[in-house]
Amino acid sequence: MTPALLHTALAFWRTKRLARRLQTHRDVIAWRDRQLDRFLRKAIGKVPFYADHGADRLDELPIIDKSTLLAHFDRLNTKGVSQHQVREALDRNEQHAGGLLIGQSTGTSGNRGLFVISEAERFTWLGVMLAKTLPDFPFVRHRVAVFLPGYSHLYASASAIGRLTVRFFDLSLGVDRWRADLCAYTPDTLIAPPKVLRTLAETGSVHPTHVFSGAEVLDPLDRAVIESGFGVRVREIYMATEGLFGVACAEGVLHLAEDVVAFEWAPVDGSPDLATPIVTDFTRRTQIMARYRMNDLLRLSKAACRCGSPLQAVAAVEGRQDDVFHLCDRSGAGLVLVTPDVIRNAVVDADRRIQDFRVIQTGANGIDLALDAKLAPDAAAAAAAALRRALEVAGAADVEITLKSGWEPPMERKLRRVRRAWNQMEVRSRSAVLTHASETAL
Repeated sequence: MTPALLHTALAFWRTKRLARRLQTHRDVIAWRDRQLDRFLRKAIGKVPFYADHGADRLDELPIIDKSTLLAHFDRLNTKGVSQHQVREALDRNEQHAGGLLIGQSTGTSGNRGLFVISEAERFTWLGVMLAKTLPDFPFVRHRVAVFLPGYSHLYASASAIGRLTVRFFDLSLGVDRWRADLCAYTPDTLIAPPKVLRTLAETGSVHPTHVFSGAEVLDPLDRAVIESGFGVRVREIYMATEGLFGVACAEGVLHLAEDVVAFEWAPVDGSPDLATPIVTDFTRRTQIMARYRMNDLLRLSKAACRCGSPLQAVAAVEGRQDDVFHLCDRSGAGLVLVTPDVIRNAVVDADRRIQDFRVIQTGANGIDLALDAKLAPDAAAAAAAALRRALEVAGAADVEITLKSGWEPPMERKLRRVRRAWNQMEVRSRSAVLTHASETAL
């Protein structure tokens, strides 16, 4: 057995065994605490960033974010590989830097996130993924089609495993470039962003038995079209550059990967129901990911899932912190924060004919509302009115809503139906610079 196959098999069977062993949430917490104790004793001190912390408890470590990770990249991995080394290697289309496998995110929120992992961790990750998505493997053969912009060596690693065939389709090339190859491949499993799954479901290009949504928020609008078109339940994979955080069960309910990641929760301004995860992956040993604050907005489920899993169920991944609208309040002296779910619900609930939309904050009180060019004018007017009412209820001052007709989002970019393109801090910073310049000139 090759090292790759060994690591994959061990992680696969360990994950399946844990699924049988962890029967209650108390079991999950006990498992997590034992793993965190080992992680704090044996892993943390091996990277320079934490060498002097000597933490006995997780909450004794500082909370970090993407900017911290990038600023101290070489001090957060065991090989001392720098951000500069990774970027240079990626520019040369190389897979490794400093003896480690490297990768990057799509850069949805600005600078691309970077990661380094060992070969063993790559195949361990694969084993966990297989156990959570295709538990009948290796007894059943699978032909998997993965759709991502650029090339992912993590996914490509699956091609090395027997009884599993994986083909990668590059979104940056466009659907028409690879549609014929996809049909000839006849995959039984699709892993793709919702917008790609929706396109394939609407055209009837393929007929999979397993459908997984990843890389973007799975909007209920897309879920309905995908499941109707394929005739199967779509399951969400919650994953980012920072790791694998959740996989939906057979019931279609997303469950957090609490068997490999410890989750803490930060409240979200503007919403009592949403929280931002702070994650610690206690399985990683090469690049330490401890108390890393994500940018996502999650609504946790309070009900037990019918599948019986003790892992925390997620009612919805609602969007990103970056896309919380910052609008002037009625006094003009403060801001009102409006989360993406409030905006989405206002538009979608305005008229059942609305099947897609984009809402973009363009200024302090400026909003673009883009709707399907074929949508009836009265439905568009209803959406604008409903959005205005929702923002008024939230406490925002009068907003200027500009109705737009249609859009053409590039397939390789992440779909964000609700997006804040206006940054109050940047505006204040530019204003301060201009004011200083004017005073100097005087």
